[in-house]
Amino acid sequence: MKIFSKLLPASKMKLVISVIGVLALFVFSGVTLFEATKAEVVVTENGEKQKVKTHANTVAELLAELGITFSKHDKLSHDMDAQIDDEMNITYKEANKITVTIDGKEQTYHTTVDTVGEFLKENSMTLSEHDEVSHGKSDAVREGLELSIDKAFQITINDGGKNKKVWTNGGTVDQVLEESEISYDKSDKIKANTDGEVTENTTIKVVRVEKETVEVKEKIDYKTEKREDKNLEKGKKRVIEEGNEGLLVKTIKIIKENGKEVDRKLISEEIKQESENRVVAFGTKEEKELVTVSSSSNEPDDSGGKVYSMRVTAYSADCVGCSGYTATGINLNANPNKKVISVDPSVIPLGTKVWVEGYGNAIAADTGGGINGNHIDIHLPTRADALAYGTRSNVKVKVLD
Repeated sequence: MKIFSKLLPASKMKLVISVIGVLALFVFSGVTLFEATKAEVVVTENGEKQKVKTHANTVAELLAELGITFSKHDKLSHDMDAQIDDEMNITYKEANKITVTIDGKEQTYHTTVDTVGEFLKENSMTLSEHDEVSHGKSDAVREGLELSIDKAFQITINDGGKNKKVWTNGGTVDQVLEESEISYDKSDKIKANTDGEVTENTTIKVVRVEKETVEVKEKIDYKTEKREDKNLEKGKKRVIEEGNEGLLVKTIKIIKENGKEVDRKLISEEIKQESENRVVAFGTKEEKELVTVSSSSNEPDDSGGKVYSMRVTAYSADCVGCSGYTATGINLNANPNKKVISVDPSVIPLGTKVWVEGYGNAIAADTGGGINGNHIDIHLPTRADALAYGTRSNVKVKVLD
């Protein structure tokens, strides 16, 4: 100012100072007016709130002014071309990029929600109680989050013949059985239509194998030993020893699958009791004359009835399969000496009185399955007597009435 004062007269100096003052006032007024015309806006960026004064005309200009880059995945409370108003509240939230893997298939998502549960709902991802998720629904969503979901599915397990539906998220057959609380031992068989991971098309079969050892008792048939007896008339036989069956015990391993026998193996066998041969004597003595069975065996002089030539065998009340009663109701056990013959009723009717050569008078009171045609069976007191009598041919039989 001192320099100007030397160069200019005092009156001009005052003028210069006045002009400068006016210019300064104008600039100050302009700045004050510029600031006064700014809009005051509240901007909330990713949860952080701030007040901003701006001359921006649109939301897009304001974001650019604040250095905020908006992408299509981000969340903005207003359209980008919306006009800025005083006391306007603008909310901006940047989207997080996350990776979701469902049953091994990976996909990228962008989201502005806060929790995993909100993200699942936002993308209509419904989960069942059996699905496996790497994060809880209340866990926060952050940039770079890797969310893994294994969807559960149902398969059928046939356990010992009974079908059971189970939920699983996959894995090996052993893992699925363990998850399903189905145990098995080394003798059981596990069958599955898969070579690796279990899928929803897999069917697992658990074949329950049982092994047991049992003892089986079997009879050993006795053999019949024949001996010649020169003191016994030819054609006759006599039982010397009845014979006894032996006992064989077999140890057998039985294998069952699901309760049904599929195999049996012989482990060992032991003879607990040897069989004893049945010994029968056969007569070799030549018969000189017909041996009579009773004193009443003499042939009647004149019977007036038919005469037959028959084959004759003998039986007793205690024979195998015999009841002791005749077909007409005679109790032979109570009457062991009763003279009774078994006949074919079409040849000799029941109730007929007859005379049998070597046997005497008798009554046709019984029948037998092996008695047919000209064949009769005479009753003797004991089984030994019947066996000794044997079989005789061309025996004369007369009908007495």
